[in-house]
Amino acid sequence: MANNFPTILALDFDGVICDGLIEYFQTAWRTYCQIWKPVETVPDPDLALSFYRVRPAIETGWEMPLLIRALLTGITEEQILLEWPNIVPHLLTENNLKAQSVGAMLDGLRDNWIAEDLAGWLSLHRFYPGVADRLHSLQESSVKVAIVTTKEGRFVWELLQLAGVQMPSELIFGKEYNKPKHQILREFLAASAKDSTIWFVEDRLKTLLSVKQQPDLSQVRLFLADWGYNTLPERESVAQNPPVQLLSLSQLAGDFADWLPSEC
Repeated sequence: MANNFPTILALDFDGVICDGLIEYFQTAWRTYCQIWKPVETVPDPDLALSFYRVRPAIETGWEMPLLIRALLTGITEEQILLEWPNIVPHLLTENNLKAQSVGAMLDGLRDNWIAEDLAGWLSLHRFYPGVADRLHSLQESSVKVAIVTTKEGRFVWELLQLAGVQMPSELIFGKEYNKPKHQILREFLAASAKDSTIWFVEDRLKTLLSVKQQPDLSQVRLFLADWGYNTLPERESVAQNPPVQLLSLSQLAGDFADWLPSEC
């Protein structure tokens, strides 16, 4: 069984290692206010709750202010969860926006916040229970841990430092790489020994299915984090999407043997 264990453990960050929902909403709201300039600059608490519920629809962070716009213009949570990829281009066109400019604005606001109040910004993030300890223990093992995320790598590094997790920056593959996650996994394989095994933990089913569609990545084990930013229907659909496996937080924090089906 030990031969089935990973030599490389690739982990998404948001929704797998760290819960940043409060920070996401606050940053998204600041960006929304800069773009749309609402009269009332204090958000309704119910808006934040709606945002948290539909967060699984988002693929990359620049979409977050658009998510708020959608909610405030009457697009229902159900529509967002079902149709978000079609809603995004409509919102961009309708508001004469470009994804790159929205992303730059959001990152700039976040940078300013960090520069002015790093402690406050960091305090809005929570590492999922047991995850930091697990990362600590893996640093002393033969398993190489890499972070593969659409979040800016510098933000990931800051948060890992906060949790006391010392990870080399070259093992953090963030948004700045501008590559789909399956391509980064492909590069891991190309740079690894022939008998290396990669396990990839992600909370976005769509991302895992994109890896599944790559014939040359068939040896990569795929795990959907059931504690992350996904929906019940997505978690239930895993049974119909082998080789994707559902992973619990207790399994992540435990032994690798507990990750695998008993027949493995």
